[in-house]
Order: sequence, then structure tokens, then C-alpha cells
Amino acid sequence: MSESLGSGRPPAPEQKPTTALRRRLAELRGPATPARPLDARALAALAANPGCRRRALLDGAGVDKGALAEAIGSPSAAFGQSQFAFMRGNAFEAKVKGDGGTELLRLLHERMGEGAEPPGQAPTPDLAAAGPEGRAARTALALREATEAGGWALLDHPMLALEVAGSPAYLEPDAVVVHPDGRWTVVEIKSFPMIDAAADPSKVGAAARQSAVYVLALERVAVLTKGASVDHSVLLVCPRDFSNLPTASVVDVRKQLAVTRRQLTRLSRIEDIADELPPGTTFDLDGQSGASLATAVEAVPAVYAPECLAACELAFHCRGRAREQGTVTALGRSLRGELGSLTTVEEVLAAARGESGDPADPTVAAVRRAAALRAEAGTPCH
Repeated sequence: MSESLGSGRPPAPEQKPTTALRRRLAELRGPATPARPLDARALAALAANPGCRRRALLDGAGVDKGALAEAIGSPSAAFGQSQFAFMRGNAFEAKVKGDGGTELLRLLHERMGEGAEPPGQAPTPDLAAAGPEGRAARTALALREATEAGGWALLDHPMLALEVAGSPAYLEPDAVVVHPDGRWTVVEIKSFPMIDAAADPSKVGAAARQSAVYVLALERVAVLTKGASVDHSVLLVCPRDFSNLPTASVVDVRKQLAVTRRQLTRLSRIEDIADELPPGTTFDLDGQSGASLATAVEAVPAVYAPECLAACELAFHCRGRAREQGTVTALGRSLRGELGSLTTVEEVLAAARGESGDPADPTVAAVRRAAALRAEAGTPCH
């Protein structure tokens, strides 16, 4: 990962993905298979588990992990919205952004305490361009022009670019508002309700992690734009109670931003992971047997944790392998952190029985103490 992630500066020319890397990633997913885009939700999940080289490579190569899971005979963890929820969400978003963003700007003014009244409508620059790279460049230009103009502007579904482990990711927030003072605010529009001015904390947390990725990508543009700054608070817009009327709250994402920046910086570069694969490894679903694909999957190290079940299509496969190997990560990251050098269940049990481990090791001593207490209670370790 380049230093640009921490500083907000764009990567130097020599750090950009090369044509050779692009070709290599295309070979991994299958030359005839279009790459699946790496969105903010996937990036937030990847940042939550930066040690998983398997997910980093598959996401970087644009592999369809759901189809891959089915091909190797493993159930795929299903994600996403139902068609009804998707249509309802689109209708609500259109309502919020209607009339030149009048209601959206009103909510922004109301919740963020703007000094000057927002206009009834705001200019909405045309962000159309060819391909994600073109749209990202057009978005950056629109942000600079709006900032220089010193007025309000509403960017509807802008395209942002972020380098992740040496590979580009293109991200599309619901909206970005440019303030007259040069500040840029990310707007997330969700279809889950705010009841009595409060929403489901788990859903708000997921939205905050996703928004932090957008803020991180925006900072890369702001550092090259005179007078621009990026708000570390985002505007979360949801339906009020059980109606279709919009309401909003301000969510501080500084904590999520710091964690995401640090975790993405820890990711191994995708080309380094690809270089360690056995020759001929591919995840191309065309003409490949399930056994061959399973071998290819196992060639890339994974780090499974229970949280993966809510974020990765290959989670059931990885959980099965983790249980077969007896790794303690399958029991949760917090437990893994407490057990130190004891990385498997068998090692923990052996240490508890006094068969292995240094008695001076605090972790070993704690495990043996816990085993002695269990024995006193009549439930010895097995």
C-alpha cells in the first residue's frame, strides 16, 4: 500500500497499477469475465479484516466470490436488498434529491448549523463520462470548479477513486454537497427508518464505516484543490418513523476514518499476493472443475473470523476450513488476541493440561489457572 493512503495524496506515477498487473488480475478471474466493482461496503469489510490475503486478492481481481463459493460446493452468504427494498430505496432517494436538492440542503442546514441560508436549489454538475476513470476525473473537476465558484453545489452520485493494495477502487456515494466556504460533505441516504430520531445502531455503524471510505477518497481530491476541506461528519438521511418523509442526523466518522486508513494501509499489495501463487492458478469459472477452483482458493491464505459471515460470500467455506484446522480465530478476534502465541484449539488445550507451553508465559499461566478452576467445579478440559 502506498503512503498516499495515510497522507491523502494521490499515488506517484510509479505506484499506479501497471498494465502487467491488470493483465495478471484479468487472468486470475478469467479474461472473458468482467471485473466486479469494489464498492465502499466491500472496502469497509476488507478494512475490518486486513490480514485476509484471500479477500484482498479476490476483491482486487474483481472475482465474483458468490459464484466462486457455489462452484466449489460451499453455500454462499447472501447479501444485498430484496427487489422491493431496492425499489423503495431508489424512490426515497429520488424524493430527497428532488427539486435540485431543496429538501436535502434544508436538512443539511438544519442539522449542521450552517451560518447562511442554503439556496432553494443548488447547481448539479453533469458528471457523465466514459468509464469509471473518466467519471472520477470529471467528478474531481466538478469539485474544483464548485469550490472555486464559492457557492453551493450538489454532486449526485459522484465517482471517487481510491488506491487499495496497489489496485484502483472506484466508489460512488449517494451525494456530496459543496459548501460556500469550500467544505465538502458526504451524504448517505438509507431506507431504514429513524424512529423517535434514532436508528438501528448496527445499521448506523455500517453506514458510518461505508461513509468513512468515501471521506478517505474525497481527501485525495481535496488535497489538490485550493480552499477545499472534507467534513469528518456525514449527513445520514433516512425516513422519519414509519413514513416516507426524510429526516437526517449528523454522524461523526473520525473514528471509523482512522481505523479504515490504518487497516487499508496494512493490506499487502495485490501483486505481492499474486506472485506467491503456484503457476497456473486461476479463479476462472469457465471450464474449471470445482476441485480445481477449491485448490486455487486454498492457495491463498485466509484469516477467518465470525464477523466474516456478515461481510463475505466465502465465509462458510473459510469457516469450515478454520474449524478443520482448529484455529482460534474461528472463535472470535478478541479471543485470538487474548491467547497470544496459542493459535489453535489443540495448543490451548495442551497448555491447559500442562502438556506444553512455558509456565512463565502469562497466557499459558492464565489458561492453566482457568483449567484448574474448571476442574474444581467438576468440568475438566477435554
